[in-house]
Amino acid sequence: MSDDQDERFMREALKEAGYAAAEDEVPVGAVVVCRGRIIGRGHNMTENLHDPTAHAEMIAITAATEAMGGKYLNDCTIYVTVEPCPMCAGALAWAQIGRVVYGAIDPKRGFSLYSPTLLHPKTETTAGVLARECGETVSDFFRKKRK
Repeated sequence: MSDDQDERFMREALKEAGYAAAEDEVPVGAVVVCRGRIIGRGHNMTENLHDPTAHAEMIAITAATEAMGGKYLNDCTIYVTVEPCPMCAGALAWAQIGRVVYGAIDPKRGFSLYSPTLLHPKTETTAGVLARECGETVSDFFRKKRK
């Protein structure tokens, strides 16, 4: 996919992150794209659902597999504003996602810190798409929380 398309879909993930922030959730957003079309969207909902597994990626994976009518997403790309955690990377591996594109690196809980091989062996990754905007979204949220 082109850099322009990656940025376009990452901006959609950023919109999802904005919805999370508006709900006082950690602002992480994700969209799943298949053949140039968004088939799944999600943002963090752990507080509202009282569910520690309700990460943006998990919500988007569920929506996408429902849209596809099956559990595999090998022809799809997930765009997520922050590097997936190990739980989400494991779920993406089970879904056999074709590609993972993320914005900000998560130096404390990102999957690559623990095990860069958590994703399916055929999954491609691209890091750093709109990294500044993605990182600022999370930083701003926590800065406001500390005030």
